[in-house]
Amino acid sequence: MFKITPPPEWGIEPVPEKHRVLGFFDYFALWSSLGVGLLVLLAGTLLVPGLGLGQALVAILIGTALGVLLLALAGVVGSDNAIPTMVLLRPVLGLHGSYLPTLLNLIQLIGWGSFEIIIMAQAADTIAKGLFGFSNYLLWAFLFATFCTLLAIGGPLVVVRQWLEKFAVWLVYAITIWLTWYLFTHYDMGTLLRAPGTGALPFWLAVDLVLAMPISWMPLVADYNRFARKTSQAFWGTYLGYFLANVWFYALGALFVLALKTEDLIPAIMAVTGGGVALVLILVDETDNAFADIYSAAVSSQNVLPKAKQWLLATVIGFVCFLLAAAVPIGQYEGFLLLIGSVFVPLFGLLAADYFILHRRRYQIEEFYRRGRHWYWRGVNPLALVAWVLGVLSYHYIAQKLPQLGASIPSFLATFILYLILAKLLRRE
Repeated sequence: MFKITPPPEWGIEPVPEKHRVLGFFDYFALWSSLGVGLLVLLAGTLLVPGLGLGQALVAILIGTALGVLLLALAGVVGSDNAIPTMVLLRPVLGLHGSYLPTLLNLIQLIGWGSFEIIIMAQAADTIAKGLFGFSNYLLWAFLFATFCTLLAIGGPLVVVRQWLEKFAVWLVYAITIWLTWYLFTHYDMGTLLRAPGTGALPFWLAVDLVLAMPISWMPLVADYNRFARKTSQAFWGTYLGYFLANVWFYALGALFVLALKTEDLIPAIMAVTGGGVALVLILVDETDNAFADIYSAAVSSQNVLPKAKQWLLATVIGFVCFLLAAAVPIGQYEGFLLLIGSVFVPLFGLLAADYFILHRRRYQIEEFYRRGRHWYWRGVNPLALVAWVLGVLSYHYIAQKLPQLGASIPSFLATFILYLILAKLLRRE
């Protein structure tokens, strides 16, 4: 039976060995489930008709392959050291310097959590109105926010083993196969593939839009991959699970727009035979996305407030997500995705350079929690902040002036290389 239990209160300390129990299948189930969702379908609709379907599919494959590689590598740092992502930034940014990405991560996670609740509440309200003539968006938003907050209080070990692997992920796999079969048997895929795009969306900007979805999980991947038995199992479970789900759902989003000739996603799914059932089952899975946002927002907050209780932080954050879902529209989604990429792609460039090159995958964990090797200047590493800011600026410059190049990979490489140069020149290792 599914039950909710309070998570162990080790906070930002390394996960004890006895709790590092998740393996390949656990991570495949978790990250394939997190890669599925109505928001991913919605993101897929942004690619067409600006691109033709063939171009969109290529952009989806490239963006997913690159984005999930960065995601899984960030997870490696968490699996190696068994600590959350925001704490892992202390060696490169400084103990106090890590507070800035923590704040930005908290903002983005509350934003994602609110988006998830909005789209779940809208979908549930549409279904209830069509079937029963009942409409109450605020009630649905409150119910989803409450349930997802309870999942966050339960923690990842409960959610993965008791919720996803026993119920949610299997329902979603089944309905995804059904939706794919329906589209391929009721619409001419050849005609859709041959139809040209309008040219309104540059190809590499589309790749950035796809890449932004897995990258949006990068600031919290270690919050879950720290529970791994083996780093290799977590890496491949994360990569293959998220790759499959992201490609599949981005493609479905684009197909729905082109096949049903509509930009309104939820009514489009409802129009499909059994579409109401499909939406219900997708909503079952969508809850784990909001759970992850709320849980990781609580864990990230503990980087600044290490003595705060995780369950209390999760409760407060879940309530804030509900308030925003009740008051904020879901517009400007494309801009939100690009803004996320502009901040966190260069940030991982810093972490990758510091961990994989300068420290060769060997951090001294005890230094994470005291004034010592990672104190730098008043708890802040100015070199890392400079490299990060320049990386973000390069992202925006390329996105605005040279969108045909794509901004994510160049900004990642620029930050990675710049930090290595600065660290070597000033012997900051």
